[in-house]
Amino acid sequence: MKKKILNILTIASIITTIGFIADGDVKEPNVIMRFFEFFMMTGIVFTLISIIYFSYAFAKKNILKI
Repeated sequence: MKKKILNILTIASIITTIGFIADGDVKEPNVIMRFFEFFMMTGIVFTLISIIYFSYAFAKKNILKI
């Protein structure tokens, strides 16, 4: 379980980093705000991926049980 969560966190960090690099908006001059935005986006992407992955795993487990 711990390995799965770390893998999801790694994927979320990679997706967030690619998103920040590809973003064409004007960057916030405050460095603290940049870090805050990065970590909040990582948290949001992590949460979304976790919900999708664990609900899929739960449904798959229950379907195979039947």
